[in-house]
Amino acid sequence: MAKNKGHIKVAADNIFPILKKFLYSENEIFLREIICNAVDACNKIRTLKQLGKITNIKEKLEIEVKIYKEDKIIKIIDNGIGMTKKEVEKYINQIAFSSAGKFLEKYKAQNTMIGNFGLGFYSSFLISDKVEIITKSYKKKTNAVHWICDGSTKFSIQRAKTKKRGTTILLHVNEKLKEFLEGYRILGVLEKYCRFLPIPIKFQKKIINIINPLWKLHPMKIKEQEYKKFYYELFNDRIDEPLLWIHLNIDHPFKLTGILYVPKLINTITLKKQQIHLYQKQVFVTDNLHGIVPYFLKFLKGIIDSPDITLNVSRSQYKNDITLKKISNYITLKIADKLTKIFLKNRKYFEKIWKSIKLLIEYGMISEPNFYEKSKKFALFYNTDGKYYLFSEFFNLIKKKQLSKENKIICFYASNLDEQSFYIDSVLAKGYKILLLDSPFTVHLIQKIELENNKIKFIRVDSQNIDKIFSETKTVENVYDMKELKELKKELENHLDNTKFTIQIEQLKDKNLPFLINIPEIGRRISEINLINNFEKTRKNEQHYNLIVNTNNKIIKKILKEKNKKKYKELLIDSLELILLFHKILPIKKKQEFLKRILNNIFLSYKTKTSN
Repeated sequence: MAKNKGHIKVAADNIFPILKKFLYSENEIFLREIICNAVDACNKIRTLKQLGKITNIKEKLEIEVKIYKEDKIIKIIDNGIGMTKKEVEKYINQIAFSSAGKFLEKYKAQNTMIGNFGLGFYSSFLISDKVEIITKSYKKKTNAVHWICDGSTKFSIQRAKTKKRGTTILLHVNEKLKEFLEGYRILGVLEKYCRFLPIPIKFQKKIINIINPLWKLHPMKIKEQEYKKFYYELFNDRIDEPLLWIHLNIDHPFKLTGILYVPKLINTITLKKQQIHLYQKQVFVTDNLHGIVPYFLKFLKGIIDSPDITLNVSRSQYKNDITLKKISNYITLKIADKLTKIFLKNRKYFEKIWKSIKLLIEYGMISEPNFYEKSKKFALFYNTDGKYYLFSEFFNLIKKKQLSKENKIICFYASNLDEQSFYIDSVLAKGYKILLLDSPFTVHLIQKIELENNKIKFIRVDSQNIDKIFSETKTVENVYDMKELKELKKELENHLDNTKFTIQIEQLKDKNLPFLINIPEIGRRISEINLINNFEKTRKNEQHYNLIVNTNNKIIKKILKEKNKKKYKELLIDSLELILLFHKILPIKKKQEFLKRILNNIFLSYKTKTSN
């Protein structure tokens, strides 16, 4: 039996160190590459059969992975098209045929994108001391071939005895990488990279892949329960049902299929690792989709499959080109169209799920101009009573009643129902409407709306004295002596020297509170933006406040009339610190002193009553 020896033709002394150092970042890639070659071989024989060029194929196409632990061998078998001796020499020995020559010239200097996978077979040497190929072509009157290589550029090739069509790869696993001789390790790699390949893959007597994944089917043929089942299987998430899903399917100007799921989202800007997976021809590539999927869609889960995304030779990276931008825009508009459709079809359901998806939508509105325009048809806002509006609906509701003296439509909003309850009640009592905007993206969103429409002004309910906003209101002149008011102000300044306050003395219409604390709108917005952008770790103690002394309140009136300096100060400080405590801005030390003082006063008051 003739046996040939030779050298693999490459433009370097040894390609394998380069493969290991520059090309493949993970050893486990070897199995993906070999199985993908096997899939290609099976697809080719299937195509020939469909074209009528082969008629004697009856067996089912299949790929099998076997482990021989004692012999330290992994075997990958397919019954695809096979290779002749000339084809082995052409595709295996002459690596330069698949642009490897250019790769070796340029890859050391830069990450050159090649765009084909001719080097894939050689990833087998990432874990192997020796690799064998036994292959038999579908062509008649051809002999089987046995190729052997020990990881150097030397190889041997001879005739093999097998009569079965197809290819068998034998990997003699390196002692240091014997983890790949464990069944669980191989199964994990197969499930990661080969879970949806279109040819059945058998391992441990079971088929481990889904050859017709859901995203390859026509949406009209898929039931709701099937979408949910696929979601559970894909992400092992049986706690929450996906709220909705978008089936992607486009042939022009690029090909792309996939399914994106919208899970329930909590009100936080902390993002989990991206859970959208990129496939190419049903082969897993990566879950790092920067440039393919808009950043705001990191909240989503799902799969995207496109043959038109240019990958590098190791399939681990993709080229950032014009196609990616087109795909990103398509996905953005497809999401927007789906949300519009659901809103128009069933508004009640959309309102029901709104709080679970609003983080996604608001993030998209502030980051993607195209999405922002589309979102006007479905993005909801809700008021303090829990009633939902499109912004256009809410604007029409308030545009006449809430017109300021500067001719601006004032859109009042609150961010916390409990903490701002007093201010909310005060605004509602005057007949004004209030939105509840409690998202971390609120500040960006309202500024975007104001920028688009300069007739609108958002004001948080605790940001200023609303009596001064509208033209029909007038400030009542104070009736107290200026000297008394200056003394009052000085006493407050002495007590508040460790915090940032601007003190104003006014006679408010509302008589209920001795002090009113406002957080100026502009300053607060800057603080919130800095917090979101992580420019500063904390802003609470640096926040600036307006402290309004209400001379129309009976406590302030009593303080101003008090002649006893001790009682004057006690009443002033107690009432002030009570308000600061309510606003959660009383320093911890003063909070403890205040608590002791109030409890002591209660005790003394009780003691006086019981003694009488």
